[in-house]
Amino acid sequence: MTATAPAPAAGLSRRLPRTRSFLERLLTRVGGRLIARCEELGDLTLLAARAAKSVATKGIEVSVTVEQFMQLIVRSAPLLLMAAGSIGAVMALQFGLGMSRFGGKLYVPTVVAVSMVRALGPVFTCLLLAGRVGAGIAAEIGGMTVGQQVDALKTLGSDPIHKLVVPRLLVLIVGTPLLTLLADVVGILGGLAAGVCSLGISSSLYIQKSVAAVKLEDIVVGTGKTVIYGFFIGLIACHLGLQKIEGTKGIGVAATRAVVAGSIFVMLADLVITKLSWILRW
Repeated sequence: MTATAPAPAAGLSRRLPRTRSFLERLLTRVGGRLIARCEELGDLTLLAARAAKSVATKGIEVSVTVEQFMQLIVRSAPLLLMAAGSIGAVMALQFGLGMSRFGGKLYVPTVVAVSMVRALGPVFTCLLLAGRVGAGIAAEIGGMTVGQQVDALKTLGSDPIHKLVVPRLLVLIVGTPLLTLLADVVGILGGLAAGVCSLGISSSLYIQKSVAAVKLEDIVVGTGKTVIYGFFIGLIACHLGLQKIEGTKGIGVAATRAVVAGSIFVMLADLVITKLSWILRW
């Protein structure tokens, strides 16, 4: 006797458990990650509330804050300003070479100035801080966590939030807008150098058009949003550094996560704020 092929219904009944098992695993994994992200969001909110309460009740440690300002902001300035000048020069060259075909070379100062103040200056500054400062904070506090220095502070009756988190958050809240303003100015000056040397634009005309193009609301929106970016870059880095870390490998993981999470937050938040600013005509 020849073997008969299984009925279609039997084959379907065999595939259904496999499909159901795959969907269950997928939903479990997605749901688990979603729950983990919600828990991290709650931890960030709690850390921000504890930092605010610490400032309200215990004040600010000026010496530690000044020290952190020198390490996090002042030492980041040379690299940031060099990169900002290069970006301004490249923008001027790219727009100048493209718009010169249509006789629009004189619009280069306006494009460079507005782009730097509204978008490129703030975003580039915060991305650089997320990479340099965010990773540094997560690695430093993570090393203290691994070395049980955080536990030692608690044993001695000191508040790790007040000693470690608050100074860094304050420095980033104040220092990020300052670095952004410097990056805007240096970026415009880089465009000026490229416009004068390579495009034949008069320096006085370039400065005049740049000043006329940038409005007060551009400066307010461009620098104001960096206060939010700087705060969350520091908050994310401090949160990851204070988590339970296993060995030196965990320190590197925390630093990497701080860079990735901070950069993603800056890009997504800038997209939302830019869209709102256009809707509200800021």
